[in-house]
Amino acid sequence: MNTQANIVEQIWKEYIFQGNWIKTNNLSRDIINPATGEMISTVQLASLDNVNSSVEIAVEAQKSWKNTSFESRAKILRKAAQFFEENIQTFIDWNVQECGSTLLKAGWEANACIEQLYMASSMPMAAAGEIFPSSISGRTNVWQRVPLGVVGVISPWNFPLLLSIRSIAPALAMGNSVILKPSEFSNVTGGALLAWLFQMSGLPEGNFQVISGESEIGEALVNHPLVNLISFTGSTAVGKKIAESCAKQLKKCVLELGGNNAMIICEDADIDTAVNNAVWGSFLHQGQICMQTGRHLVHRSIADEYIQKLKEKASSLKVGDPSSPETQLGPLINANQHQKVCRMVETAVEQGATLECGGQGDQLFFHPAVVTNISKDNPLFTHEIFGPVAPILIFDDIAEAIEIVNSSKYGLAVAIHTARTAWAYDLAKDIKSGMIHINDQTVNNEYHVPFGGMGESGYGGRFGGPANFDEFSQRQWVSILDKGIQYPL
Repeated sequence: MNTQANIVEQIWKEYIFQGNWIKTNNLSRDIINPATGEMISTVQLASLDNVNSSVEIAVEAQKSWKNTSFESRAKILRKAAQFFEENIQTFIDWNVQECGSTLLKAGWEANACIEQLYMASSMPMAAAGEIFPSSISGRTNVWQRVPLGVVGVISPWNFPLLLSIRSIAPALAMGNSVILKPSEFSNVTGGALLAWLFQMSGLPEGNFQVISGESEIGEALVNHPLVNLISFTGSTAVGKKIAESCAKQLKKCVLELGGNNAMIICEDADIDTAVNNAVWGSFLHQGQICMQTGRHLVHRSIADEYIQKLKEKASSLKVGDPSSPETQLGPLINANQHQKVCRMVETAVEQGATLECGGQGDQLFFHPAVVTNISKDNPLFTHEIFGPVAPILIFDDIAEAIEIVNSSKYGLAVAIHTARTAWAYDLAKDIKSGMIHINDQTVNNEYHVPFGGMGESGYGGRFGGPANFDEFSQRQWVSILDKGIQYPL
């Protein structure tokens, strides 16, 4: 990577970004390549004092940013998209090195970020409100959107660019300032590189900042009284704590949490297509995706053929160095995650399940696994795995399958494979899931379509398209009378 002298000799080694690069004497954290175990950089961490000063900076910066013309805000977001595109290989390379993303996945994510930025650049030009009639003669009622103020974004390591930008860009478009706390496993890709991006796009200083650190930094951001919205993507357990903290402060939060997503393969499904979809849904990015296909429900009449074809396909996938174009699965993100996935599969086998293929590999690698003869209450089937594992359960009728799907505490995404598309569409209303894909798989995202889950996958918040307007602003009623009226008291 030689972009701009490797981004000024990796400026994040000694500086934090508070609208400008500020030198600190704080602690630093090593950046480790999960595929090789090699230290590839270090990053400066923020302190609790930095959190407080960042919020103060953001509050002041937002006062003028919210009044910036819509043309100016749109232009900056377009410039960010263009700068990202011009430097796309830098974003891809860091995603591969720091986060274990394959070139295929990292390339897709980078291009999705560019589209996300362009989409957000259109938001400032949209109608700012609506006019309602009044029962009082001469009164105009305007229901308008206004910025929230300071938005805190806490993002994950699995899609560190896209799942940050999908909140940052619309928040900025609506006139908010943003403070980003990236995952400790994506401090460069999901943090420092985004600081570089928005600084180079000409965003006025202080309206975007990055504070890297452990959980106490995120907690301080959540609990700061001048942060008006928390946008969090991550585990359900952490999301519940954030929701509780925000509720106590009457603070808005948008949560996209875990999932244990099901794929239902009906008796009339195209098996080859279903298997192709299943491989993508279960094994993309080593299964480390909230939308991962973590439960396969297959009709008994086609189960043997489905299992055999899925096993053959899974066994053929290349596991290894994610920087190689031939690699289809890279490493898991860290030793704890690797141990967790290994333990879940081993425990299921001890309890009677069959490991058809795959399983533990060297270092942080894990070969894509297909597991059969599993019970519907086995943790490998009921829990979010976040690893390349495809547990298969056989069903006899669709009512049974839907009951199993709905038994999960999660409700993010479901896929149904069948030749009867109208019938499947009608089934959707009976399924507890924020997203349902017919003759597709569960890992889907279109930037202009609201995205989100139900239950413990998220309780109503949505990202994308028209949902962004209401999530990253608040409504205000303004009534106008040219001449005051006299009331009877």
